[in-house]
Amino acid sequence: MIVRSRAPLRLGLAGGGTDVSPYSDMFGGVVLNATIDLHAHCTIVEAADRISFSATDLGVRVEYPVSNFLALDGKLDLHKGVYNRIVQDFGVRPGAFRMTTYSDAPPGSGLGSSSTMVVAIVKAFVEWLGLPLGEYEIAHLAYKIERVDLGLSGGKQDQYAATFGGFNFMEFGTDGSVVVNPLRVKRWIVDELESSMILYYTGASRESASIIDEQKQNAKAGNVQAIDAMHSLKSSCIEMKASILRGEISGFARILGESWASKKRMAASISNPAIELVFDTAMAAGAVAGKISGAGGGGFAMFVVNPERRIEVVHALSNLDGKVVEFGFTEGGCHGWKIEPARSAAGE
Repeated sequence: MIVRSRAPLRLGLAGGGTDVSPYSDMFGGVVLNATIDLHAHCTIVEAADRISFSATDLGVRVEYPVSNFLALDGKLDLHKGVYNRIVQDFGVRPGAFRMTTYSDAPPGSGLGSSSTMVVAIVKAFVEWLGLPLGEYEIAHLAYKIERVDLGLSGGKQDQYAATFGGFNFMEFGTDGSVVVNPLRVKRWIVDELESSMILYYTGASRESASIIDEQKQNAKAGNVQAIDAMHSLKSSCIEMKASILRGEISGFARILGESWASKKRMAASISNPAIELVFDTAMAAGAVAGKISGAGGGGFAMFVVNPERRIEVVHALSNLDGKVVEFGFTEGGCHGWKIEPARSAAGE
């Protein structure tokens, strides 16, 4: 039996950071995001006698005897963390298998790649073992694995974006609750957003945990500037939702720019000279506004442009060290499927 799954990466449009504890625990948070046609992929194939994990995009492969618990040693801990939690929570011992994963975006991209990979792996196990998990349960389980079991810093939006897919307005309560509100964005608005946006990989992957830890410390310490910035992000998020639903691209661009300015006040490491050069180059070529997706510090930047000036901005950015990445928005979230070996392309 072969099981495959994939989960979409996301663009954080507004409110990112307000889903991170302790701010969300103190004040509640809201986030607006949208998934795109870049994915995390997972394949599980039943094997004879051992468990193996292979992240082909990272060039890492490990294998172990079949066991109820796999030690976390820094080598593909995301994969082992999911396995351990599945065995622990559902009392199942899948037996020998090999798992192969890869992502369409590099780690530290700002597109939620690590959390999306966890969701894809969870979904593969759900499909393989017939586990009774719906969308909220999958997202919450992925959150617990990454934030609690593995102790990785971050918020909650990524797991829910990857699981639900599409444009979503998410609410994070002070009691730890999460409500995902899917937005019914008209097709012409989605088309116009795609025509008006440029996604640019800065070429600089970053460790989001250190940036998020700084943000968390600022909130714990009651840093007035950082907390006020997060309040502003919440207000901007609510305003951006209205702009998108109405198709007001100029309003969307203005709020995106304001959100980036507010985000930079949350922690000093969110921006740096290399990022500022990218923004200066894009704006000089005709971009209206932009922001970094995710925690900041590197990864992907998104810019809003007049579609008639799109090529000018693309050419200007192409002279820097990063690259423009074509993308489209997607409607669906994570999904998995089974195939018989004889029907696979490789005949596994």
